[in-house]
Amino acid sequence: MFRRKRKASDFSAEIEAHIQHESERLREQGLSEEDARAAARRAFGNIMRAEERFYESSRQLWWDHLLQDLRFGLRMLGRNPGFTFTVILTLALSIGANTAIFSVVNALILKSPPYSHPERMGTIYTQITGAVASDERHKLNGEQWELLRDNVPSLLSAVSSPSTSGINLQANSHVEYVHGGRISAHYFDVLAVQPMTGRNFSEDEDRPHGPKSTILSYRLWRNTFSSNANILGQPILLKGEPFTVIGVLPEGATTPLNADLYTALQPSREVESITRLRDGATWQQANAEINRAWSLRAHRYELKDHPGAQVTYHSVQLQKGQTDSLRPQALALMLAAGFILLIASANLAGLTLVRMLRRTSEVATRMALGASRWQIQKQFWVENLLLALVGGAVGIGVGFLALRCFLLLLPEHFLPVTGVPLDGRVMGFTLAVSLFTSILFGMLPALAARNVDLRSSMTSRAVAGGGSQRLRQGLIAGEVALTVVLLAASGLLIRTLVHLETLPPGFNSNGVMTAKASLDDRRFYDPEVFRKLLDESTAAMRQIPGVQNAAVGMSLPYERTLNDGVILSDGREAGQQDQTDVVYVTPGYFGTLQMPLSAGRVLSEGDGPDRQHVVVVNEAFARKFYGGTSPVGRYINKDTLIVGEVADVSVSSGLYEGAPLMSEQTMYIPAAQVDPQSLALLHVWFQPSWIVRAAGPVDGLTAQMQRALASVDPNLPFSGFYSMRDLLAKTLATQRVEVALLSAMAALALLLSAVGIFALVSNMVAQRTREIGIRMALGSTVRQAMVQIGRCGAGASVLGLVLGLTLCVGALRVMRSVLYGVGVYDAPTIVTVILTLASVTLIATAVPTLRIARIDPAKTLRDE
Repeated sequence: MFRRKRKASDFSAEIEAHIQHESERLREQGLSEEDARAAARRAFGNIMRAEERFYESSRQLWWDHLLQDLRFGLRMLGRNPGFTFTVILTLALSIGANTAIFSVVNALILKSPPYSHPERMGTIYTQITGAVASDERHKLNGEQWELLRDNVPSLLSAVSSPSTSGINLQANSHVEYVHGGRISAHYFDVLAVQPMTGRNFSEDEDRPHGPKSTILSYRLWRNTFSSNANILGQPILLKGEPFTVIGVLPEGATTPLNADLYTALQPSREVESITRLRDGATWQQANAEINRAWSLRAHRYELKDHPGAQVTYHSVQLQKGQTDSLRPQALALMLAAGFILLIASANLAGLTLVRMLRRTSEVATRMALGASRWQIQKQFWVENLLLALVGGAVGIGVGFLALRCFLLLLPEHFLPVTGVPLDGRVMGFTLAVSLFTSILFGMLPALAARNVDLRSSMTSRAVAGGGSQRLRQGLIAGEVALTVVLLAASGLLIRTLVHLETLPPGFNSNGVMTAKASLDDRRFYDPEVFRKLLDESTAAMRQIPGVQNAAVGMSLPYERTLNDGVILSDGREAGQQDQTDVVYVTPGYFGTLQMPLSAGRVLSEGDGPDRQHVVVVNEAFARKFYGGTSPVGRYINKDTLIVGEVADVSVSSGLYEGAPLMSEQTMYIPAAQVDPQSLALLHVWFQPSWIVRAAGPVDGLTAQMQRALASVDPNLPFSGFYSMRDLLAKTLATQRVEVALLSAMAALALLLSAVGIFALVSNMVAQRTREIGIRMALGSTVRQAMVQIGRCGAGASVLGLVLGLTLCVGALRVMRSVLYGVGVYDAPTIVTVILTLASVTLIATAVPTLRIARIDPAKTLRDE
């Protein structure tokens, strides 16, 4: 097996020596040299066949045949650059769209979290069965957390705040706004993350009023503290108080919060759980322990909200818990991207089929020379594979660019993952999609090659039959049907976004600039210091040239507000208790936002801490609690007087499940009348906004606002500046992303369908040029010829439109939960889809049929 392989030249020399030896023997018997050599060659047999057998015995024939097919395929694709470019571009766009969307799906659903043994990490869900069923992530209170920590031995448990909060860090003689995460003891133990230096939080630090300590992220330690190796044990000022640095996380460490620094949670309100299954325990065992521990709680809040229901708790993997809210949207976009791939495949199948039919004479010639049908089919498969691989490679580049653009559309921290990479799984997906596409659009041409008739195909005038034409029309109809579904879905989302963006704002947003600052600071727990800050900072901002007014509010229109209880104190509903939105404001709030006053008065400087407690309510409050009658002069919460009623503004829904923007019952309370306990609690969750109204553009307005605040408190930085348009865009970020992505895919589908219709009609013109010329010579007009040819593209589009509208009847129903102010079968949207498709069909059909006008009937007859 290790002997040296013989060369072909050695084998040929051996054959020649054998023939020479036989010739010499025959010459000795009296034959001439020429006759002797001829007889020797006859006696040996077919020399070429012997050399072929030698060649076949020493090589892998399938590899040689594949290389031959590849070289031939490359030559054929190079001879048709227009076809090659069109196919590669179509594949690149469709595969690129699928690659980008799959990257997001991979990061959200398939890729394991960056923790040790992530399959053993989980969170807790509440499952409610009854009249209203649900299965959602459970938020714990302090009592539940203690029961989970002390009575569920199967789990190593920890909790954290639902999200990071902005706090002010004073270090190195400057103040920096950072994102802080509040976590319990053992949080990093559950994540299997150990500090690079220092330690985790202790049980004592996690108890109420425990020692104040903090753990820094590596990035903050490097950038703010210059990688100070002696940072451990040193105090830093957070929220106006000294916190001792007890640890620094390693570089690259990630957590569900991904904060700049961490403080002990000392839980008392709603928190989110994170658990790790201990060695030897099972999830079923842990679930039984959780239900047993929480069954003894004094207050079953879930049962209070769902009387008669059955409530159980169960663990789900952490990855699912973190990404559950985004999974439906991600999978819906993946389905839309799959539609794009099917449309592209149908389009390419039609293009490849036409190209194969134009090569019928070539196929027939090769078959006449001895090529088998399998060899012909294999050649077409190889060409399609080349196109698919090149298209897939370009598609990776397109997908990378599309993914970067997509991530730029997203607001900060929109995705609950640290990154969306093009990793090995995404590359494998792209390769699989490329191969699948090669099979899909190469199947029909390869099968069509089996039906080639040698006798008819050898003639130069052979054309495609009616069967192939109907097949192409069917493919186009399928493309158009899927395109209609995508167009209708994107149209409904666009109409929803327009509806939400054009809701009556209830105030004048022109000329308004806002800035947020964190008051989660012990200095501002003192009501006098808090009032002094608000009064002096708004007065300083009113002094900015061009500024008309300034105010402060705990929250703004378009934002989510505080929800709190309210008790009606008079009238027929006296004693009724319900929920309402609550916003503390300074007296200039309504004037700065120019909110119309419906009745009574707005808040004034006289509404101080030692005066009658007053509120201003909105019209929604009056409608809900007083049947639309004036609420002015009535009391709520025993001794709080309603002094005014203002117009409704759109806010991010907090009281009700529904549209992302709606008008909710709201009461505005004077900031001067907020009690100290509420200040300490509110500013953990809310950053108040400073609002200024300018008569026109003001140069350097944001810098002047910061200087005005610094003149009052130099250690209080603004965390960000926002126009009202920015706040609206932030609230509607999910809707904007959905509209952008689905509209882009619908536009791509429409483009591919237009290319398919154009190619169908253009091919019809090319195939029937001779027939059209003869008809025109016999008296047919150009208009008649154009209508006859264009009818095939128009007919396929009409059929696709009917099929698409039929699909929409069922497909659009699933969108009900994301549509607001728009019906599922919205007539303007359907009409727009029909008109758009009709316009594109008209253009894609008319452009190639214009070539008919250039056909010369006289030249056609001369050719005949």
